[in-house]
Amino acid sequence: MREVLAVILGGGAGTRLFPLTKERAKPAVPLGGKYRLIDVPISNCINSGVTQIFVLTQYNSASLNRHIARTYRFSNFSTGFVEILAAEQRRDSPHWFQGTADAVRQTLPHIRDWRVKNLLILSGDHLYRMDYRKFLQRHYDQNADVTISVVPCRREEAEGFGILKTDKGGRIVEFKEKPKGKELDEMWVDTREFGLSEKEAVERPFLASMGIYVFKYERLVELLEKNLEWVDFGREIIPEAIKTLNVQAYLFNGYWEDIGTIRSFYEANLDLTSPLPKFNFFDAEFPIYTRSRFLPPSKVHNCDIDNSLVSEGCILNGVYARNSIIGLRSRIDKGVRLENVILMGADYFETLEDLRRNIEDGTPHIGIGENTLIRKAIIDKNARIGRNVKIVNNRGAENEDSQDGCYYIRDGIVIIPKNAVIADGTVI
Repeated sequence: MREVLAVILGGGAGTRLFPLTKERAKPAVPLGGKYRLIDVPISNCINSGVTQIFVLTQYNSASLNRHIARTYRFSNFSTGFVEILAAEQRRDSPHWFQGTADAVRQTLPHIRDWRVKNLLILSGDHLYRMDYRKFLQRHYDQNADVTISVVPCRREEAEGFGILKTDKGGRIVEFKEKPKGKELDEMWVDTREFGLSEKEAVERPFLASMGIYVFKYERLVELLEKNLEWVDFGREIIPEAIKTLNVQAYLFNGYWEDIGTIRSFYEANLDLTSPLPKFNFFDAEFPIYTRSRFLPPSKVHNCDIDNSLVSEGCILNGVYARNSIIGLRSRIDKGVRLENVILMGADYFETLEDLRRNIEDGTPHIGIGENTLIRKAIIDKNARIGRNVKIVNNRGAENEDSQDGCYYIRDGIVIIPKNAVIADGTVI
């Protein structure tokens, strides 16, 4: 795999995931209690033997840089690396990244030094498990200039994606961004040609781009230099490549979720708590890696917890939890009820001196105080939620921002931002 280098796109400002992206890049958003979104594509690369990896970032990248630096360290006897390439201004490139393709264009001087033959371009905010060796093999077998990973999808799903049309050999002949009506009908493909059963082919006759590409390095450079105003892969580079190059489709028929909105983030996380989740972290042959924190085992006393994930370093006393994720170092006091909640935990433990000072100042501890009820919510890291608090959105608000910034509501989901303080007795 030395002829392949992976480039993971860190994304833009992540406005659709706000306020989770208020103080962090989108790939640094916590996932599943102990991971971060970026761990998924990096782990897929490592498990696939692709160990030369650049992560391109621009917004709020400090926590992402810190996570990668502390997590992914390869042997001194290996050529493997995971390295951040932040947007930079140079004499020949005075602007920040203008789009996905422009981000790669601006980092070509760093990529060129590795003299690779193929670039694997990935997104940093998708949840899926893929063996890229199969993807790359398709690319090699077809002597493709570009290979695009696609997922079969239903009609109602297709309207939200870039849709590709292929000929009988799997070569892509047309691309349309979020087509509807008659335009969508024209993109129908007999997906049995990709190995789907007749029933599956009827249900999912459209091929959606996953935003995952393999380019021959030389062809990519030609496309990026052809028109410097082309800044996006989906809108400009891929349509141009289809016109002039051998662009092939690789069908991925596993679980894949684009975690681009609060709703998709919330639902994908809570699905992990089900008895048979769509995405399985318990796969010893294809693990998802993350930072080793050397935390103590969680302490659970007199709790009623079901269909939930409990991470390391937690102290739970008399907690009732259903369909919830309890993140690292969470401290939850007696009488707390969590129902369909993502609790991201804390970055550090408070000392006994900290706890005494909190009591003197009347400040809640990091965690959740006694007799608090939280339902259908996301609690970001280091939040301090007092006693007898109710976070339930009884008014049924769909979208709302509090004046003091202590909570936000998106799609009916209450979000308590990082480091927020919710006083005793508060009702949201």
